[in-house]
Amino acid sequence: MRHLLWVGCSRLLPREAGLHARKLAVTATVATPCRSLWPTALVATFSAAAGLLQPTAPGHRPPCRRGSQFNVPPSALLVARPVGVCSMMKLPVQASAEGLDAAFVGVPIDTGTSNRPGARFGPRQIRAESAMVRRYNASTGAAPFDSLRVADIGDVNLNLYNLPDSCRLIRESYQKIVASSCVPLTLGGDHTITYPILQAVAEKHGPVGLVHVDAHTDTGDTALGEKIYHGTPFRRCVEEGLLDCSRVVQIGIRGSSYDPDPYKYCQDQGFRVVPAEECWSKSLVPLMGEVRQQMGDKPVYLSFDIDGLDPAYAPGTGTPEIAGLTPAQALEIIRGCKGLNIVGCDLVEVAPMYDVSGNTALLGANLLFEMLCVLPGVKTK
Repeated sequence: MRHLLWVGCSRLLPREAGLHARKLAVTATVATPCRSLWPTALVATFSAAAGLLQPTAPGHRPPCRRGSQFNVPPSALLVARPVGVCSMMKLPVQASAEGLDAAFVGVPIDTGTSNRPGARFGPRQIRAESAMVRRYNASTGAAPFDSLRVADIGDVNLNLYNLPDSCRLIRESYQKIVASSCVPLTLGGDHTITYPILQAVAEKHGPVGLVHVDAHTDTGDTALGEKIYHGTPFRRCVEEGLLDCSRVVQIGIRGSSYDPDPYKYCQDQGFRVVPAEECWSKSLVPLMGEVRQQMGDKPVYLSFDIDGLDPAYAPGTGTPEIAGLTPAQALEIIRGCKGLNIVGCDLVEVAPMYDVSGNTALLGANLLFEMLCVLPGVKTK
C-alpha cells in the first residue's frame, strides 16, 4: 500500500520539484488529461502516521503528468469543485518550497488585530473559495501554470499566545522559503505578518521597494504600550532598514485619524502616499505607469490589505473604512505591477465570519491569482 502511495504521489508533482512522498502531509486533488481510455481523477488523503491512502473511486486511476514539468490546477470539467483536499486552487500540497518557483503559504494569525478578530481563518476560507479560480488569465493572457512550478506549502505553525514569538516563527519559515529562490504568495492573517516576512525577504535581497494597498498606512509606533501589532509593521520595517523608502507607494489610504497630519511620518520617510480620494472614479492605469518608473528593476514586495477595497465589496475584514477602492481598481494595481522584479506578495486581513457570502475571500483568492500572474517569468498566451 505504501508503495502505491508513493507512486501515486510522485505523479502529482514534477520530478524537478524534489518532493519526497515521505514528507507529504496531504495530497491535493490534481487532474490533467491522460492519453488513455481511463477517466482522470485522483482523490487521496495521506496520513503520515498510519501510512494510509484512501482508494480512488472505481474506474479511476491516478492522473498522468506526461509532457509537463508544471503543476496544473484541475479543471472542474473533469473533477468536481467540492472534491479533494482544500488547497489553494486545488494545487498539490508540498512540505517545503524546495524545487518551486512560487508557493502559496498561509499565515493564520490575528493576534495583532486592533478591532475585529477573525483573520486567522482567512487562509482556510481563501483556499476554499479558490476552487473557482481557473488556470489561465483570460483578460491578460497570463499562463502561470505553463511557466512556473507552483504548489501550496501549507501554513506556518504559529504561537497564538505570543505575537513576538509568532513573528520569529514566521521569519524563520520565510528564510527557508526565500533561500530556495521561491517567491512566496502569502495568505493572511493580519498585517502584522508582513513585518517578519520582510525581515526574511530583505535578508536575501536587501532593502526592497513596496507597493502597499491599504486603507491605513500601518506606520504607527505603539498601541497600548506594544510596538508589534497590525498597525505598526512598516514603521518597524523602516527602523530596521528593510525598505528602500524612495521606492515605497501606499495606495487607497483613507479614514478618520487620531492625528491632524496622519501622513507626515510616511512623507518624512520619502513614501508616496496616494489617498483614496485621488483614486475615486478614475482608472489607476496612469498611476501604475508612474509606480513602475519609481520601482525600477530592483526587488519589490507587494502587500495588499483587503480593507483597501470598499467594504461594499469586501465586508469580511477587521477594520473596514468607507469610500475605498473597487475590485476593478485592485486589478489595475496588480496588473500594473507586471514587469517589476517582484520577490514576494501577500493578501491580508480577510476575516470570513463578517461576510457569510464568502465574497471577500473569493476576491482575495482572485487577487492572489492575479499576483501570481505578474511574477517574473510568467508567459502570456
